[in-house]
Amino acid sequence: MLTVTTPNIEGKQITEYYGLVTGEAIIGANIFKDFFAAITDVVGGRSGAYEKALREAKDIAVSEMQERAQSMGANAVVGVDLDYETVGRDSGMLMVSASGTAVKVQ
Repeated sequence: MLTVTTPNIEGKQITEYYGLVTGEAIIGANIFKDFFAAITDVVGGRSGAYEKALREAKDIAVSEMQERAQSMGANAVVGVDLDYETVGRDSGMLMVSASGTAVKVQ
């Protein structure tokens, strides 16, 4: 499924709008604990394990959004926006949300 951050897709014509679609994923607090406990994983101020978990959460959120768009009859999602927020008690969890507009393109 075509998924873009732009409001249209060059070379394609939007023939139908289906509406807003979203997808969400939440990473539990234990990743933060693991992050600080596994300082040896930090190279140059970055944590490979933390970045991998964020990528996986983003992939889950985008995939969920695409599945919802497909169930509406769409073959593309335009205007995609990704947001990262802390949630839960003491902001102990990280939520990744993806949103966009489900459309049919030709």
